[in-house]
Amino acid sequence: MPSVPPAISYPAELPITVSRGELLEVIASNQVVIVAGETGSGKSTQLPKLCLELGRGHNGWIGHTQPRRVAARTVAERVAEELGTDLGGTVGYAVRFTDRVGEATAIKVMTDGILLAELQRDRELRRYDTIIVDEAHERSLNIDVLLGHLKRLLPRRPDLKVIVTSATIDTARFASHFAGPDAPAPVVEVSGRSYPVEIRYRPYGGLHPADEGDDVIDDDRDQVGAVCDAVNELAREGPGDILVFLSGEREIRDTADALAKLTLTGRPLAGTEILAMYARLSAAEQHRVFESHRGRRVVLATNVAETSITVPGVRYVVDAGTARISRYSHRLKVQRLPIEAVSQASANQRAGRCGRVAPGICIRLYSEDDYRSRPEFTDPEIQRTNLASAILQMTNLGLGDVAGFPFLDPPDPRAIRDGVALLEELDAVVAGRDADNRKLTKVGRQLVRLPIDPRLARMVVEADRQGCVREVLVIAAALSIQDPRERPTDKEQAAAEAHRQFAMPGSDLLTLVRLWDHLSERRATLSSSRFRRECRDGFLNYLRVREWIDLHRQLTRAAATIDIRPVDTDPSGDLAHPDRVHKAVLAGLLSHVGMKEKPDDKTKGNKAGRGPRSGPREPREYRGARGSKFQISPGSGLARKPPAWVMAAELVETNRLWARHVAAIEPEWAEDLGAHLVKRSYGEPRWDERSGRAVTTEQVTLYGLPVVTARRVGYDRVDRQAARDLFIEHALVRREWDSPHAFLTHNDEVMEEAQAMGDRFRRADTFVDDHALFEFYDDRVGPDVVSGRHFDRWWKHARRDQPALLDLTVEDLLESDTVPEGLDPADFPDTWIQDGLTLALSYRFEPGHDLDGVTVRIPLAVLNQVEPWDFDWQVPGLRADLVDALIRTAPKDLRRQLSPLTPTIE
Repeated sequence: MPSVPPAISYPAELPITVSRGELLEVIASNQVVIVAGETGSGKSTQLPKLCLELGRGHNGWIGHTQPRRVAARTVAERVAEELGTDLGGTVGYAVRFTDRVGEATAIKVMTDGILLAELQRDRELRRYDTIIVDEAHERSLNIDVLLGHLKRLLPRRPDLKVIVTSATIDTARFASHFAGPDAPAPVVEVSGRSYPVEIRYRPYGGLHPADEGDDVIDDDRDQVGAVCDAVNELAREGPGDILVFLSGEREIRDTADALAKLTLTGRPLAGTEILAMYARLSAAEQHRVFESHRGRRVVLATNVAETSITVPGVRYVVDAGTARISRYSHRLKVQRLPIEAVSQASANQRAGRCGRVAPGICIRLYSEDDYRSRPEFTDPEIQRTNLASAILQMTNLGLGDVAGFPFLDPPDPRAIRDGVALLEELDAVVAGRDADNRKLTKVGRQLVRLPIDPRLARMVVEADRQGCVREVLVIAAALSIQDPRERPTDKEQAAAEAHRQFAMPGSDLLTLVRLWDHLSERRATLSSSRFRRECRDGFLNYLRVREWIDLHRQLTRAAATIDIRPVDTDPSGDLAHPDRVHKAVLAGLLSHVGMKEKPDDKTKGNKAGRGPRSGPREPREYRGARGSKFQISPGSGLARKPPAWVMAAELVETNRLWARHVAAIEPEWAEDLGAHLVKRSYGEPRWDERSGRAVTTEQVTLYGLPVVTARRVGYDRVDRQAARDLFIEHALVRREWDSPHAFLTHNDEVMEEAQAMGDRFRRADTFVDDHALFEFYDDRVGPDVVSGRHFDRWWKHARRDQPALLDLTVEDLLESDTVPEGLDPADFPDTWIQDGLTLALSYRFEPGHDLDGVTVRIPLAVLNQVEPWDFDWQVPGLRADLVDALIRTAPKDLRRQLSPLTPTIE
């Protein structure tokens, strides 16, 4: 049962305290309230306390979501401190894999992703009586899904209160989204800045006007130099901390190095402390920013400090005007992370970080014209990201079709299609009659339980099948963070040498496993300080190594919940076979494979010794899925000797499309792993006498890449009925099959007998055609017989009951009217008797051939006893033909006397 502190107080210096009475009244009277306030107004820390004062938190938690882990932790710590309780008591927090929520908790601060995950088991959010969605203006994908679900949920939960907080950015959109039957949701404005902020524009690089007058100056400074100049300028303005906004960790590190040198040169920065603030810092490092201090601080931060957290004591801001904005490329089907100019709204948020304790100054390192030309707001994440993870979660939660979900801004239909396509690639979903009936597969239900990118989760699931869970957990954790290996610009060669000891031929991924095993061994034998020092000396970022270790531990726990566990947890154990590891990883990267292009034909034929272009040029470019082109990143261990086929854990577009974390693969692996994706094409069938089956050539393509070319396969794989027909035609009718079956020998003899009868009667139509023979076998041979192997298996059983089932008779082979009416087979004897001699006869019906007709076989020993005229009258069956032929050679007058010929001949 939650325990609520007996007294709740509010810091008088916070602007929200002035609005306490209004907020209490509006929250008590409305189911949904929008609270708008600039950064520093106190809304993040005081709203949960206001809800406690209203009696919320007794029948369920007061859920308080934050977009980032660092913000969730710092907000929870601050609220707990103000309430005089320990963290985990009245105030708890939950972030990925860390839960500090106890039985007495009334306020639960968490990331928005945690609350989304809870929908899997608590669709109606019955464990909460209040939900505060903080920093909603950031419009992350999680926030938009939460707001859409809450909109649907509120009519079913009239007891649930929802508070949406936002900076003063487009609050009308949130109010309209949660509008009641009569009016939009109420908006309470809370002032967050007590003092004016002066904006100064200090663009750098290129040509721009000087500060005074109209002269133009040529400024060749880079960003680091511009930041140092701005910090120097602000330091001369008076005491106070300086907050510098930069786009990423690399920029922060370079700037920190430059500023550290300035602090040693004397005033105005002498004794200044340089701190960093970005999401991947350890909790202890992040906490330093909030500790009380003496002297000046310069805090170098990414946009994590824009709205999510308030850095205390800031009087000045330097805004580089850029941030890394994640964007999905519909053309390349990859997520890009370009550095972009921030929107006007973000720039205003940054400026709002100063001026809370005294008049502030914000220096923008770009021009005013540049500022005015920027978009008013940052695009919502839902309009610039791959939606696969959201679709996976929404499908699991039964939230229906993404296209029909009540988002504040509907996503691009192309993004929805691409998200579904990725899940289909991962074999995570199956389509229903419509999008609302889309279902998760067994694999999909496993993926949704692993709190990492769906591609990485798919690798872990496949690793269980391949028997390499230990290695793939290491790889998946590594691919979820920034690379812990560092290559300082001034020490690139030394760093490369230090990292080379871990290189595994043909695989950047197994290199990560080898590095992990080395780190695990060293951690077990070194003290914490010595391990940290060894990481630094080996050009490994200690904080990222710690993050890798933590994430691996957390991911291992998550995998265990779906019964996926490493077989061998001993870090010194042998690696699983590389092929098995790569197959598991490939399951998540089927659209990230590439085939090396053939050598450039233009370079062929050059004579040796004619410069660098003599001989064919080694190709470096790969043809990827759907016609894309990429190259292996220069930092990869495979860049110098690119293999024929590769997979890439990451495809990132900067000046070109680069493949990072690359491994060599066999293209045939993709056929099994992507069986639901590959397309097969076949050539014309042909009969193979040796194997006793119809065969053809097969080509298998994956996203346009030929993973299998010209493979010989049985035609029954293409068309079983056609393969059966070809078997009967070639093996049984035409006898193009070397088989010892007795019925075939019998049938050969019967066919010879039938052929001989046709020769005797001199009838071309005596023997039935191949079609009749085909029908004979077709009626009797089992329907599943498509090859010699199938026939042998079927005939082994069939002949037990009907041993003569496939035996031909002469009657089967002769046409019904083969023997003309009036003829007796006895008129075509096998022997000729003359003068006591019995001579063998043979028949042949082949007009024009020397042996056409009846042939008498006379032994040489009796040849002188035989006279030619003894054979003038032919065998009885052919005498009519003989008489007819003789009459036709007679003179015309005689022939006329013998007419009609038929009665005369008879």
